[in-house]
Amino acid sequence: MSKIFFSIILISFISCSEETLPKPKAFLNLEYKKSTYQELLLKRPYTFEFSESVKINDSPNNWLKLEYPRLKASIDITYRKIDGNLRELLVESEKLVFKHTSRAEQISSKGYVKDKERVYGSLYDITGNAASHIQFHITDSTNHFIKGALYFKVKPNYDSLLPAVNYIKKDILHLMETFKWEE
Repeated sequence: MSKIFFSIILISFISCSEETLPKPKAFLNLEYKKSTYQELLLKRPYTFEFSESVKINDSPNNWLKLEYPRLKASIDITYRKIDGNLRELLVESEKLVFKHTSRAEQISSKGYVKDKERVYGSLYDITGNAASHIQFHITDSTNHFIKGALYFKVKPNYDSLLPAVNYIKKDILHLMETFKWEE
């Protein structure tokens, strides 16, 4: 009996000679294709360049939906003609942004101005588990008003969506840089 007991203790000491370490944290490595851009060819009071990986859904009233099928995301663009109601449109745009405050951790904005092209706007970054992570508006301040919002067709989980949000944000910034009003 003592030989069996001694053998069990000896085996347990020998088998535990290696120190066990926890596995290191793994990070998801998502690689996105570098965007190449093309000009919007639809007849609109505006034009801009958009990523070639986007599928465009044309809607009435000069509205558009730029879809990213692989990312299950879309940029919804609405157009409104200004008829002495610019202030109302700006307030409505901001209300839609700040509607996300209950789920957002932070909302930051950045103004955008291209005087020569009469393109003025703001870009809003919304961090946290909100339904929309980027919203923007563009206007010429006299005739035209554009509102855009990024949406994902998945349950909002900001940490998981962040790489895709950053990828699409580059496309939105390019859209704003190349935006022109058609007269």
